[in-house]
Amino acid sequence: MSRRSLIIGVVLALALAAAGGAWREWISNNAPPETAGAEHADAAPNGEHAAAPDAHGEHTGGDKHAAEGDAASDSTELSAEAAAAAGIQIEEAASASIQETIRLTGRTTLNQNTTVQVKARFPGIVRHVTKGPGETVASGEVLAKVESNESLQTYPVKSPIGGVVIARNTNVGDVASDAPLFTITDTSNVWAEFHVFPRDIDQIATGQKVLIASFEGDHKGEAVISTLLPVAESSSQTVVARVTLANPEGVWRAGMTVRGDAVTSERQVPVAVRTSAIQRMEGKTVVFVEKGERYETRPIRAGASDGTWTEVIEGLQAGERYVSANSFQIKAHIGKAGAAHEH
Repeated sequence: MSRRSLIIGVVLALALAAAGGAWREWISNNAPPETAGAEHADAAPNGEHAAAPDAHGEHTGGDKHAAEGDAASDSTELSAEAAAAAGIQIEEAASASIQETIRLTGRTTLNQNTTVQVKARFPGIVRHVTKGPGETVASGEVLAKVESNESLQTYPVKSPIGGVVIARNTNVGDVASDAPLFTITDTSNVWAEFHVFPRDIDQIATGQKVLIASFEGDHKGEAVISTLLPVAESSSQTVVARVTLANPEGVWRAGMTVRGDAVTSERQVPVAVRTSAIQRMEGKTVVFVEKGERYETRPIRAGASDGTWTEVIEGLQAGERYVSANSFQIKAHIGKAGAAHEH
C-alpha cells in the first residue's frame, strides 16, 4: 500500500469515529425521559419494572399491600379467653321459623280469678292482726282474730288461698263488718291486657299466641289470648285482648307496661341467624363468621325478621358458625384494627 493510501485510510477512520460519538451524544440528549437510564433499571418479566425490595430483601407489589389492607379491615383475631371474657357466643346458621307479628302495648294487672277479698264472718272487734301487705300467706293461714259482738267469742280470720297480701284494711281495735279486711292474690300468674286498634282487630282472635316483653326488655314470656272483650273503649276505640301470663318467679308485677307481638303467621326459612348477630358496617348488613380464633366480616342479604330470628337470603350457608351474641364487640375490634392499619 502506498503512503498516500495509508494517510487517506487513517483520515477516514478518524472521521467515522468522530461522527459516531456525535450521534451517541445526540441520542442521549434527545431521548424521552422514560427511557433515560433504562440500561441501569432492573428489568421485570413482560417489560415491567420490578418493585423495590422490602425490609427482608423480598419484592412486594402495591396490589399485595392493598389486599393485606382489605383483609386487616375485614377481620380480627381473638383468643378463646378474650372471646369468653367479651361474652362472645357462637351458633351455626340453620333453618328457623320466622313469625310475622302485630305489635301491641298494654299493662299487667292482677288476675281477678286468683285474687280474693277476705272479710270477717261475724261483726266484732279486731283483737289481733298477724299479716301485712307484701307478706306471703298459705291457704288456711290465720290473718287476724275477731271477737264476735254476739257471742263475745274470738274466732280466726283465715286466708282462703295461698298468695301475697296486697292490701290490709284493718288494725287492732277496729270494728269488723262487711268491708274487706285483706286482699290476697296468687302471684303465680297475672293478666296482661293489650289494646288493639281498629286497623288490627280483624287479625286478632282468641287462642292466638302473643310474645310478651317488659318495657325495658328485661323479662320475656309467651301466652295466648284468652279473652277479647266485646266492647271498645270510647276514648281510644281500642278493644282489650287479655292473656294469662305465667309468673312462677314473680317478675311480672301488676301495673307494669308491657309490649306484645301477636303472631299472625309463621313460616320456615332454610337459613336464619339471631337478629342480635346482625351489624351495619360501611353501609352493609353483616355478620361475623368464626373460623377458629379469627372472625371475618360477611356481608349478607337479610329477609324477614321477627325480632328473634332474621332470614338470610344470600351471603351465609347453613352450618357456618357465626357470632350470635355480643357481635358489637367484634365490630369494635375490627374497627380498631382498621384504624391501626391506616396509621
